Amino acid sequence: MEASLLRQCPLLLPQNRAKTVYEGFISVQGRDFHLRIELPEDLQMKNARLLCSWQLKTILNGYHQIIQQRMQHSPDLMSFLMELKMVLETGSDSAGISMKVMDTLEVALKKKQELCPPPPPPQFYSSLIEEIGILGWDKLVFVDTCLSTIKLKAEDASGRKHLITLKLKAKYPAESPDCFVDFPVPFSVSWTPQSSLISIYGQFLAALESLRAFWDVTDEIDEKTWVLEPEKPTRSATARRIALGNNASIHIEVDPKHPTMLPECCFLGADHVVKPLGIKLSRNIHLWIFLWIVAFVIHINLMVPFLIKCVIILNVHSLSIKYAYMSG
Repeated sequence: MEASLLRQCPLLLPQNRAKTVYEGFISVQGRDFHLRIELPEDLQMKNARLLCSWQLKTILNGYHQIIQQRMQHSPDLMSFLMELKMVLETGSDSAGISMKVMDTLEVALKKKQELCPPPPPPQFYSSLIEEIGILGWDKLVFVDTCLSTIKLKAEDASGRKHLITLKLKAKYPAESPDCFVDFPVPFSVSWTPQSSLISIYGQFLAALESLRAFWDVTDEIDEKTWVLEPEKPTRSATARRIALGNNASIHIEVDPKHPTMLPECCFLGADHVVKPLGIKLSRNIHLWIFLWIVAFVIHINLMVPFLIKCVIILNVHSLSIKYAYMSG
């Protein structure tokens, strides 16, 4: 039987001296597929266990009952393998369809493997865990099972909570990780192959401190005015549309680098109400304190027969106000 088995399936070899386990490949329609057969001590096929690759399972889909019957009635492994090859090679149309399905799956799997980078070396994980330990496990909010995505938390001087998401690459730390933050300005990380999570976190804290005044201003606007848009401002949002009264509002754009300077303003309201406000603002610009605009918009109650846009432009020498009328 051994000689016949070798001729029929030259790539299927015994894995132990008792020859109760065979593993290797079986050829089907010109292709080789992984197969493992575990036999009981009496070598009876009816109590054997058949294991195969997902590709071979795809071809066998719909033949499970036939395979079970062949295992129950085959006197030995050689007979079963001949029956198995016959079933696979004469599966006609359905086998052909299974082969096409399998080809499609293999192509998809190959593309996925091409898109996914190879796993990083073991030292990647050990060094990363060491860095997190130095930084402090209390700062870790999330880490995925591959340790490729890490989220760290921090609190600024005003008690606001912030997150930074790091996407680590397989060549870390030779390559800088991708950083994602909710900032109103770009966050650029200074990185060298000797850098670590600690250096990124330090730069993150420094950026939080530089934006503290901006968030102090926007938080006060959100607390003391009726903000129409955005409904739920993010930390990166620089604009606010604030309700002034009945169908009237003002749109302001706060400069993150100069948050206490006069913001760009767009009044939305009636012409006979908005124009005097713009003139008054122009005359009193030398008295400007940013928080004044918060108190200013709270007490205005306008009726709006039509929509008008008032754009205030501040330059170095003077304040110019332009009106753009829009039908509404």
